[in-house]
Amino acid sequence: MRDLLSDAAHRAIGYLEHLDDRAVVPTPEALARLRELDRQLPDTGGNPAAVLAELDELGSPATVATAGGRFYGFVIGGALPVTVAANWLATAWDQEAGMAATSPATVAIEAVAHRWLLELFGLPATCATSFVTGATMANFTALAAARGALLDRLGWNVEADGLFGAPPLPVYVGAEVHPTVRKALGLLGFGRARPIELAVDGQGRIRADRLPPLGGPALVCTQAGNVNTGAIDPIAAVADWAHAAGGWVHVDGAFGLWAATSPAHAHLVAGFEAADSWATDAHKWLNVPYDSGVAIVTDSQALQRAMGLAAAYLPVAAGRQPDRFTPELSRRARGVEVWAALAALGRTGVAELVARCCRHARRFAAGLAEAGYQVLNDVVLNQVLVAFGPGEVNDRVVARIQAEGVCWCGVTEWQGRRAMRISVSSWATTDADVERSLTAILAAAAAVRGG
Repeated sequence: MRDLLSDAAHRAIGYLEHLDDRAVVPTPEALARLRELDRQLPDTGGNPAAVLAELDELGSPATVATAGGRFYGFVIGGALPVTVAANWLATAWDQEAGMAATSPATVAIEAVAHRWLLELFGLPATCATSFVTGATMANFTALAAARGALLDRLGWNVEADGLFGAPPLPVYVGAEVHPTVRKALGLLGFGRARPIELAVDGQGRIRADRLPPLGGPALVCTQAGNVNTGAIDPIAAVADWAHAAGGWVHVDGAFGLWAATSPAHAHLVAGFEAADSWATDAHKWLNVPYDSGVAIVTDSQALQRAMGLAAAYLPVAAGRQPDRFTPELSRRARGVEVWAALAALGRTGVAELVARCCRHARRFAAGLAEAGYQVLNDVVLNQVLVAFGPGEVNDRVVARIQAEGVCWCGVTEWQGRRAMRISVSSWATTDADVERSLTAILAAAAAVRGG
C-alpha cells in the first residue's frame, strides 16, 4: 500500500509540475492512445502498480490542462495545492460524511466550513448549508426548500402529498437564466419551459423597472454572475418586489456570489443578502477539486423538510447532521476541501484571489480592444466577451486558438452575436499566462482575418 500510494503521489505531482510545459489541449496521438484502455474485462486482476502506471501513461497526456493557468473556456478554477492534499487525505480516510455516527471528524470539519462560508459572505449565522456536487444540485436543493416553504404558505404539504392537486405556484426567471436553473426547476416538477421570463438589459440583468404585478406568492430565480457577461441582477429590488407578495427569491451565484468576498467588487452584489436562498460552486472561484457545490438557505426547517429522511437503522443524533440537508445520504467529505481552502487563504486570501482574476479579465479586455476587436460586455468580474467578426469568422478564430493549445477559450452566442468567451477563474493564472495567452489570441485572429 505504501509503495502504491507514494507512486500515485509522485505521478500526480509530476503531472501538475509539467502543466506549463504542454499545450492546454491533448495531442491527437495522446487521444488515439486512449483506445488502448478499451479492451475486454480481464478474468483475473492485474498488478496494482501496473494498473496505476497504465492509467498515468495513457490518461494523463489525454487530459485538458484545466488545472493550469491558461484554461479560460468555462468558469473552472484550478484546485489549490492545499485542497488537492486535503482531498487525498480525506479520500484515504474513506468516510461516509452524512452523519456523525460514521464520520465525527468530517461532520465537525464541515460544520466549521459552514460557519466560515456564512461569515465570508456576510449571511446570517442561522442559515443552513448543503455541501453538494455542484451548482446544478445546489440550485435543486435550495429550490426544493423554496417549493416546500411556498406551498406550505398556501396550505399544501408537498413533501407528503406531492404536486398532484397542489395550488399553482408561479415561477419567474430572468431571460438570461442559466440552463442549470431550468434543469433544477424541471426536476422539481415546475417544468423547464413553464417559468415566466423577466425582461433583461443588454448585459443580461433583470430589469427592475419592468417587473410585472404579483398576485401572490411566487418563486423568483435571480442571478449573480451571468455566465457570459458576469453581470449581476438587482437582487435587492427583486427581493422587495417578490417579498411584498409573499414570494421567495433564490440566487444562482455559481461564481458571482464570490464577488461579495472582495471589497473591490462587493458593491456589485449589494443587497444580495435580502434573498432567501443562494447556490454557488466552491470548485469555481474557491478553487477546490470537483465536485463541491454549496446551497445556502435562510429557512433551515424548510431545507430539512425537503431533504431529510428517517429510517429505523439510522441513528437520531443531536447537532448538525449533514444528511438532513442534502439530497444524498451517502457522500464524500467534500466539506474538508472547503475548510482547507478557507483555512489556507483566510478572508484576505479569498478576496485577493477574486480580485486577481478580475484584474486578469480587464487586461484581456483592454488588449483585445486596443487591437481593434469588439468587447461586448462590461467587464465587471472575470468574464470577457469578444467578437472577432461575423459568426463564421469568429468561430474560425476560436477554433484556431483551441487547436494551437497555448490557451483554451470557448465560443458562445450572446443576444444574437457569435463571440468568444474568456473566463478567468484559476489561482494558477499569472500575469505571464495572460500576456502569453493574449499574444496567441491576437496572432490567431490576425491569421484568420488576414487569410
